[in-house]
Amino acid sequence: SLHLCQDADCRARFKREAQAAAKLDHPNIVTIYEGGEIQNRPCLAMQLVAGQSLRDLIKGKELPIEQVIELAIQICEGLHKAHQSGIVHRDVKPANILIDADGRAKILDFGLASVAGSDHLTKTGSTLGTIGYMSPEQVRGEQVDHRTDIFSLGVVLYELIAGKSPFKGDNDTATSRNITDKEPEPLARYKSGVSAELQRIINKALAKDKSIRYQHPDELAADLLARTFRDATNPALRQTRTI
Repeated sequence: SLHLCQDADCRARFKREAQAAAKLDHPNIVTIYEGGEIQNRPCLAMQLVAGQSLRDLIKGKELPIEQVIELAIQICEGLHKAHQSGIVHRDVKPANILIDADGRAKILDFGLASVAGSDHLTKTGSTLGTIGYMSPEQVRGEQVDHRTDIFSLGVVLYELIAGKSPFKGDNDTATSRNITDKEPEPLARYKSGVSAELQRIINKALAKDKSIRYQHPDELAADLLARTFRDATNPALRQTRTI
């Protein structure tokens, strides 16, 4: 927002984080070339990607579970690269995931990212994000680490499969309370063909206690990949891939 853009410390942090994000080179991350300022407002120069956001892709459309899983694995791979570089996204959501012309997922907007080892964030900085996709620790305004991205990706996965948000309430306060206190409805209530293993995986990604959650994106990706092969051999759950 404009008041944050007018804050010199915020602009300096944005520039530092943009410079760190510009070092990321991965097929599942939108490349940032440089970060700077125009008329005292932060700006990014980044790769132009032909395609559309995941948010736009799913409008009025239901994606096959196998396509959701494949996209999720790609997002995990991009996040793993960022986390290895000490960068936490902190705002993983469908609007920040681009699907290019080849159907490849690319994570967008590391502008809210935090860089491990940098100076401590302010209270305002630590709670940046999007209501509905925040982790419980984000909602509480606590210091976050890379596991917040795993929770947010779990929310995205749930939404893509169920066609609805797992925590959305009547207002932001209710949504925040659901994130910290409420367990989502079982996916099978909204989508057929959801195996017990897939439900277990998403439950673990959405664990409110980050010590119980997946600790790294590659662990989540490995379970999703293993589940794909396991379910593909089960005639009751076999689906046609439409990637």
